Amino acid sequence: MKPGNLVATVLVGSPLDIVWKNWITPEDIKKWNIPFDNWCCPVVENEVKEGGRFFFRMETKDGREGFDHKGKYDEVIPLQYIKYTQDDGRKSVIEFQQIDRNTIVRESFEPEKLVPDEVQQEFCQSVLQRFKTYVEEKDEIAEQIKSG
Repeated sequence: MKPGNLVATVLVGSPLDIVWKNWITPEDIKKWNIPFDNWCCPVVENEVKEGGRFFFRMETKDGREGFDHKGKYDEVIPLQYIKYTQDDGRKSVIEFQQIDRNTIVRESFEPEKLVPDEVQQEFCQSVLQRFKTYVEEKDEIAEQIKSG
């Protein structure tokens, strides 16, 4: 990645295999891929493999603002990292690292030129925080069900 990229990181209190599954599964993505309470992610198409395409529609619930996040996966090493290029040419890397029963998710991305870096940073960090909350809550419920 080039100097000047923005980076967002979150520590998820769940094992890597659970984090990975929730990161790549379209039905899960629809539930966590939102930056703020008044946003939603109604459409997700995700073919997680080298050369595969992705398409995420993110918008406010009232439909006044929104955008399509789409592109192609350049390299995918399951449970380690995903490299992709958006249709506008900007590149991103998402890395996954397990530490004990926790997983670090680190996203590095080329910022869009027309939007202030602080706005993009906050947006991405907010999405990662929602991912963390979603996965940990889902994982906790699964553990409770297993333990009876």
